Amino acid sequence: MPNGPLMERGEGQMGNVGRPKQLDRFPNGEIGIVWQDGHESYYGGHYLRCACACACARCVEETSGRKLLDDRRVPGDVRAREIHAVGNYAISILWSDGHDTGIYSFERLRNLCPCCRSGESD
Repeated sequence: MPNGPLMERGEGQMGNVGRPKQLDRFPNGEIGIVWQDGHESYYGGHYLRCACACACARCVEETSGRKLLDDRRVPGDVRAREIHAVGNYAISILWSDGHDTGIYSFERLRNLCPCCRSGESD
């Protein structure tokens, strides 16, 4: 997916709040999303890679949902090489450490927003 606007058509399950208006991959490794409601989220590569919830036998145990990934084993400078749309509800990311099986729903990305998780908000 090229840098810039991402899927501005229609509303997702979360309404306008849950739809990215724009998604960018920055040279410093961050991924930035501007949401339909105007909120801006910035995710460090390591933070987002460590939040992968796929059941690939390295990230999350499929039956229990227990996290298996040891964040210390993920390179600190990991970054997104490619970002692809998954339907109208998510993105997939090819990471510089070779991992590529995670799907990040827009709802999950919004819930993972660092400023929202810390209690700050626009």
